[in-house]
Amino acid sequence: MTTVLLVRHGLTASTGELLTGWTPGIPLDDRGVAQAAALAARLAPLPLHAIVSSPLDRCLQTAAAIAAGRDGLQVVTEDRVGECRYGDWTGQPLKKLAEEQLWRVVQAHPSAVTFPGPDGESMPEMQHRSVTAIRDWNARLGQDATYLVCSHGDVIKAIVADALGLHLDQYQRIQADPCSLTVIRYTPLRPFVLRMNDRGGTVEDLLPQPDADKTPRDDDAASYAAVGGGSGGAGPVDGAPAAPAPAPAPSLTGPDGHQESADTRG
Repeated sequence: MTTVLLVRHGLTASTGELLTGWTPGIPLDDRGVAQAAALAARLAPLPLHAIVSSPLDRCLQTAAAIAAGRDGLQVVTEDRVGECRYGDWTGQPLKKLAEEQLWRVVQAHPSAVTFPGPDGESMPEMQHRSVTAIRDWNARLGQDATYLVCSHGDVIKAIVADALGLHLDQYQRIQADPCSLTVIRYTPLRPFVLRMNDRGGTVEDLLPQPDADKTPRDDDAASYAAVGGGSGGAGPVDGAPAAPAPAPAPSLTGPDGHQESADTRG
């Protein structure tokens, strides 16, 4: 079972104001630096086999904070988990973009969206390359690995939607706040979303089992969902494997009453 920790970068001075996209040279601000340090401390007990990052500065800086003190573990860049290529929307104020007709399509029917301009990417293309990257890293690191990917809000949401079996048009129901932690465990049969948009708490339930507690691998059993909901990590009952249930994601309602995403903002 390969476990992937998806971390959104920390806050920047333009988060929530501009759609920065692939604009270079945008670092974390003081709030983001503090967020990254706090997350690094929270993840410190958890062994990681790799730290993979979007090549953009805000992700590299967040990933570097997590990598610090991990016995030389280096951050590896991966373009395929980089931000969605927003084309002509890049660098524009979000308030201005919200007046565009395409904004409503992004909110309600993202599978139909291709961002304008020669550098614009479609949202299905973004999901395909990011999910493919995760699957490739899963295969590369192996089924016993736990690794971290530092990426962006829309990219993380697209990966989670795939793991949940949701159509891309439903992915705006998912939230990925700055420096939040989302955890997916991939088994031979299906992925399990263990955490979503987690901004606090310990990582004890993600630690490797002590050798004394390990039993021979049963890939089928590892892929089973807990019928009846399971014990929430409190341990198996009557020999049945327990699996954590996905946490519900919060949603935001705009001033006009429509549900809108908070994550199409770099």
